[in-house]
Amino acid sequence: VQLVESGGGLVQPGGSLRLSCAASGRTFINCHVAWFRQAPGKERDFVAAISRNNDDTYYADSVKGRFTMSRDGFNNAVYLQMNSLEPEDTAVYYCACDLKHLYIDHDYHNWEWWGQGTQVAVSS
Repeated sequence: VQLVESGGGLVQPGGSLRLSCAASGRTFINCHVAWFRQAPGKERDFVAAISRNNDDTYYADSVKGRFTMSRDGFNNAVYLQMNSLEPEDTAVYYCACDLKHLYIDHDYHNWEWWGQGTQVAVSS
């Protein structure tokens, strides 16, 4: 599975961005897909995920109500709509795929496939 993120950029606090993750490979339909983010000097943190089984979505408490994740199976892509952005959301955002585990795991060590990341900066 190859994953390519796009859509990052610089935005003012309160603004919005939409991240995209385009996938190649037929196995993408079998992925749990997640977004993680990593700020400088910090661990890679779980942001959101969508289940392979039923497209149920899961969110970190810090983004719940502001971020929305969705999947477009026809175009082999997932999206992360980010609203009401805060400076604390500044990070590199990564898309990841898990083919092995039954349940979605918030620990980034257990995700096998990764994109290269896209930078999001929230600043006035």
